Amino acid sequence: MAIVRWDPFRDLMNLQDEVNSLFRRSFFRGAETPAAAETAAVWAPALDMHESEDKLTVEVELPGLEAKDIDISLDDGILHIRGERKFASDVKEENYHRIERAYGYFERNVPLPRKVDQDKVSASVQGGVLRIELPKAEEAKPKQIPIKVEEEK
Repeated sequence: MAIVRWDPFRDLMNLQDEVNSLFRRSFFRGAETPAAAETAAVWAPALDMHESEDKLTVEVELPGLEAKDIDISLDDGILHIRGERKFASDVKEENYHRIERAYGYFERNVPLPRKVDQDKVSASVQGGVLRIELPKAEEAKPKQIPIKVEEEK
């Protein structure tokens, strides 16, 4: 009889796979038709947003996507990021042992905490990270108010 080592992490990964599968099945249960399920967002890329004195910066992880696969818009203080990661069709599905990366349509709608100058927004993709720079509108920038010192009499 062969000795088999117990690997607690293997059991934990199996549990995570089961929970992920449960969420995926639950996500599409509310779709009324198969067509509606196809248009629902399948995954949501991770993003970070940080602020400096003069701009907001949003960085979104989108490895494997090109600029043509991504649509960005700004409407009423909400940044909309949409796109699709297509499944690689050059490998037969039956040859896969594991598929963990997310594929399909995605959409993120990010409310912005400050007003931005929509005419100066810029976006670039490098190393699988989409970087969107949103310069703050003049009224949203902090203004330094000098204090006038009056001498006491």
